[in-house]
Amino acid sequence: MVRLRARPFGRSAVRECAYAGTVIADAVRSLWTAPAPPDAPGPLPRDRALVAVLACTAVLEGWLRPALPWRPVAVLVTVTVILLLPWRRVRPLAVLTVSLGLSILMTVAGSIARVPGEVGLYSTASVLLLAYALFRWARGRDVVIGSVVLLGAYVASVVVDRPPPADMIGGLVVMTLPEVLGLSTRFLATARSRELDQARSRERELLARELHDTVAHHVSAMVVRAQAGRVVAPTRPGAALEALEIIEVEGSRTLAEMRAMVGALRGADEAELAPIGGISDLERLVRPAGDQPGVRVAVRLPDDVSRAVGAALYRIAQESVTNATRHARHARQVDVRVEGRDGWVHLTVRDDGEPVGGGGVTGGYGIIGMAERAKLLGGTLAAGPGPDRGWLVEASLPRTGSGG
Repeated sequence: MVRLRARPFGRSAVRECAYAGTVIADAVRSLWTAPAPPDAPGPLPRDRALVAVLACTAVLEGWLRPALPWRPVAVLVTVTVILLLPWRRVRPLAVLTVSLGLSILMTVAGSIARVPGEVGLYSTASVLLLAYALFRWARGRDVVIGSVVLLGAYVASVVVDRPPPADMIGGLVVMTLPEVLGLSTRFLATARSRELDQARSRERELLARELHDTVAHHVSAMVVRAQAGRVVAPTRPGAALEALEIIEVEGSRTLAEMRAMVGALRGADEAELAPIGGISDLERLVRPAGDQPGVRVAVRLPDDVSRAVGAALYRIAQESVTNATRHARHARQVDVRVEGRDGWVHLTVRDDGEPVGGGGVTGGYGIIGMAERAKLLGGTLAAGPGPDRGWLVEASLPRTGSGG
């Protein structure tokens, strides 16, 4: 006969329980202090259409539904809840609390008055949109408080209505579904935003490297010329000596500051030793005919385009041509045009692929990087479907690259 001996509840079990309690406390604290997602939209045009449809539905239900007790009150409460829907994203907890409070108050009043049947309208189910908005847009502490409010409303309805177990489980599932959808959407949006920030950060670092190399080239030449000027200064007018000294001091200071700034950006990475592509290198984008679309390049530029702008134009053109050759459907040609006018340089990259839908600068991380590069140099970039077919990228940069 085998005897089983109970394992004593010792120190290890106590430590495990304490660790589990710490994890739970940290999770609750993290949720409580979580900020609300940024840029929550207020009332939108589509909200007016939603309110109109739901309000008409509530009025029709109140008019056509037979044996509805407290008909005017039920319609008034439901329409009030519907009218609050446009503010569910900016004030999710307040709108949810008011809406559930009105519904619970009406249900409790009907129970106290022993009114037979349901006192509310089925259209009140629009409150599920408020549960979704709470978990999608509210800050952490509001999510916790709103969850308590939702749970209290569910318990109150169960106590008052006393539904069978199957209806209780079904009601709990229906109440939980929009909350899960709200949390899932929030998580995906947060992950997307984090990836976009990483893409922008990588593009900023690359641009900083290129700007550093560009400025270092000019400043190094300036310092060398200043030093050479000091050597020949005894045989030249004395005014040149003072000017050369100023150039040397300012140039050395600028070079040191640029190296320190980009050194912090680079971290442990080493700078690329390949030369920076510029306007003169656009011809390298041309590909032979075959299974890849050919590229036609036309460049008309003023002479005073800065190296930083030239490098940015090359990078944008390179990214656009790469996207066209990889993703454009049945494209036979990619046109790259660069021209300068009125102090600006304009780049256009167009392919003749099949028409595509959607678009904008949020379509991919490459396009986001191009838009960030143009913005940092004081310019703009737009990407989207062409007017006739294919994909169109248009960038405009100031010749000197002065930007915020």
